[in-house]
Amino acid sequence: MRDIVIIGGGAAGLMAAVAAKSGGARVTVVEKNSRPARKVMITGKGRCNVTNNCDLDTLISNVARGGRFLYSAFSAFDSGDTVRFFESRGVPLKTERGNRVFPMSDKAVDIVDALTAAAKENAVIKTGAAAEILTENGAVSGVRLTSGEVLPANSVIVATGGKSYPLTGSTGDGYALARALGHTVAPVTPSLVRLEAREGFCTRLAGLTLKNVTLSLYKTGAKKPVYKGLGELLFTHTGISGPLTLSASAYISGDPKEYFANIDLKPALSAEMLDSRLLRDFEDEKNRDIINALDKLLPKSIIPVIIGNAGISPRTKVNQITKSDRLALIGAIKELCVTVTDLGPIEEAVVTRGGICLKEINSSDMSSKLVKNLYFAGEVIDVDAFTGGFNLQIAFSTGFLAGKSASKNNESWV
Repeated sequence: MRDIVIIGGGAAGLMAAVAAKSGGARVTVVEKNSRPARKVMITGKGRCNVTNNCDLDTLISNVARGGRFLYSAFSAFDSGDTVRFFESRGVPLKTERGNRVFPMSDKAVDIVDALTAAAKENAVIKTGAAAEILTENGAVSGVRLTSGEVLPANSVIVATGGKSYPLTGSTGDGYALARALGHTVAPVTPSLVRLEAREGFCTRLAGLTLKNVTLSLYKTGAKKPVYKGLGELLFTHTGISGPLTLSASAYISGDPKEYFANIDLKPALSAEMLDSRLLRDFEDEKNRDIINALDKLLPKSIIPVIIGNAGISPRTKVNQITKSDRLALIGAIKELCVTVTDLGPIEEAVVTRGGICLKEINSSDMSSKLVKNLYFAGEVIDVDAFTGGFNLQIAFSTGFLAGKSASKNNESWV
């Protein structure tokens, strides 16, 4: 009788348990928390963006690092399979803007409960932590827990997650387990995280949310942005955050100080259209100070920043504003520059960049190239994606393929 031990009871580990239902195999999930999938509970601001309703090519194109590596995993279990999996277990789903898929209830707990229940049909979920993966003759033989207990295993799946949101249990344990067996771990850094910025106006604007703005991220010296997106942005005491910022952070490679962002506060208006708009607004505000004449166009708190960046005295009367002043205002509105100084802390990141080196993993079945019957799944490996449900889909897809491979099971998962 085969024994399969899965280390980690998150999205990848639980899906691996579901997929590992083979004839006679004993499956044990070792999870540090008393309740599995703690991180899934907080995804999508507690609503759980469970996947993205798109085709295989789109899935791969939204992976920031490791897209080609995931071809087999996505082919084995794609976003359509994710939708069918949860709906077949009584969780109706809905598709929102950007093809993001959420539970109809807007409650992440419904996803967690369904996934946990499905895993428990096939596995025992044991509270504990792995201290060591045991091997004999180059193959796994068991897992030693921190309590000293040894769980015999014919196959072991490492699905411990990354280092983001450590309070949910993602504390990087899998990296040490893998290193002990000879695996290489690519440097671990935050992704999908807020950005620290040099400009002091960010502190003054902390709490201000801008909707329907465009953020363009540039590497210093480059003419074309490495990322450009339209959506929502939030100022913090130390920089910027919000969906646009998190997406942009995934495109930063190397030293964050080599990047800056331009925010277009009025992307729907060309420079000429914005000039016409200013002239119309100024017609009614001729005798007012410029600081009090832009309320119809911009949020009140950001007006002093824009005027200051344009080099205009806030007490300049509207009837004294010249054409060059208007052009300066247009430039300040269309290109509010934020200079990146650092990424936010990994503890706040949505996902972890880096992890177990892909060159040491067989993409066809998620098995280790160094240790027989050892498998990896989820955020512990060196893959990460953009926002929109793609990272959870990676967890489900790699978990499913690893579980199926570990059990040598070809039966349907439904």
